[in-house]
Amino acid sequence: MAEQSAEQASVAQVMAIRLWNSRWLLVAGVIGILIAFAFAGISAYVLVPALLLLLAAALLPATGLRQSGENAAAIEAIGLQRLSGEYLAAAVADPLIIFDRSAAIVHANAAAFAAFGGIAPGLSLPLKFRAPEMQTLLDSVLSGTIASDVVDYTEKLPVERAYRVSASSVGHGTDLYVLVFKDQSETRRIDRMRADFIANASHELRTPLASIAGFIETLRGPARNDPAAREQFLQIMQNQTGRMARLIDDLLSLSRLEMKPYLKPGTEVDLRQTVDSVIDSLAPLAHENSVVIERDFAKGPLNVPGDRDELFQVFENLLENACKYGQSGGRVVVSIAHADDGSEPGIDVTIRDFGPGIPEEHIPRITERFYRIDVETSRTQKGTGLGLSIVKHILTRHNARLTIKSEVGKGAAFSVHLPTHG
Repeated sequence: MAEQSAEQASVAQVMAIRLWNSRWLLVAGVIGILIAFAFAGISAYVLVPALLLLLAAALLPATGLRQSGENAAAIEAIGLQRLSGEYLAAAVADPLIIFDRSAAIVHANAAAFAAFGGIAPGLSLPLKFRAPEMQTLLDSVLSGTIASDVVDYTEKLPVERAYRVSASSVGHGTDLYVLVFKDQSETRRIDRMRADFIANASHELRTPLASIAGFIETLRGPARNDPAAREQFLQIMQNQTGRMARLIDDLLSLSRLEMKPYLKPGTEVDLRQTVDSVIDSLAPLAHENSVVIERDFAKGPLNVPGDRDELFQVFENLLENACKYGQSGGRVVVSIAHADDGSEPGIDVTIRDFGPGIPEEHIPRITERFYRIDVETSRTQKGTGLGLSIVKHILTRHNARLTIKSEVGKGAAFSVHLPTHG
């Protein structure tokens, strides 16, 4: 009933606006009809319908561009009047707080309650947000020196979040102001990751470059006429350029993976054939490190949906690490088994070495870019620090997961669980 009354009131307002906009037309029309009635001798029966037609014409929507624009603006204004500030605040996804000239909260939307908690109408904003930058923001807007301002603010509890906060007055003469908090946490995290990544990549490239530059200088100077030193230095320079080439290849692999986060469905991979190929390709490395690779494959088909080249890269990285860092154990066991005990049936591929193992505190971070347990050992083994990060990205694309189990002195086991259905 209330909605019907409001609708009738809106219609009446529109009619009133149209009559007002046509007031001079109405006056001229009425005068014309009265003159015709007085001097032309027309009948009173004609006078009444003529006046009614004139009134109807005035109430009809105007056809002119200016008139149409005025009416549209009037209708829009009427519609907006029916929207309360509460509804508008609720439609904003970011935390929003409306406050008055005394800096007391008038209204806060649901996002603000979820982000900050403990806020209610009447609460003083300076008491809630005590950071100096927030105090300065409120003072500058409430003093009237500027209409709006923006600051960066970090909320510490319950979880640290970074916000870009804007404050501005609401309309003219309302004595109301609004705070809007734009969450910048994810953007800042990505920026920090990007900066760390560039710094680490630059460092990894700078080290071999500095080494090569030093040997070039030596070869052009003291070792110019020393054949033995020249051969030794050229070999070291070749090793360093190979290290840079591997690093660049890994960086390009990561870049490609990040640009295509979703796997195209429909392709099946034979894990038995793929893992066999990986073992065969790394046989020279295993022999060089005096490591024996043992197979323990389940019987029957071992197929999963995925990209063969990417899964080959996963098992190649894991097996290469096992041969390099677990060489003291003398052997590496590669097993493939069905995993049907849980709610997600699939196939597990486990690569286990019997080397020194990984201390427990390093396991959660071992797949981070450039993270190394032992920097010198990693560089001696020609590692780039990106292999396990590439593994993690590829497995994410395959809806797969990596499990790492290790005990110091007893080796490490890297298990890849691949779902059998895409």
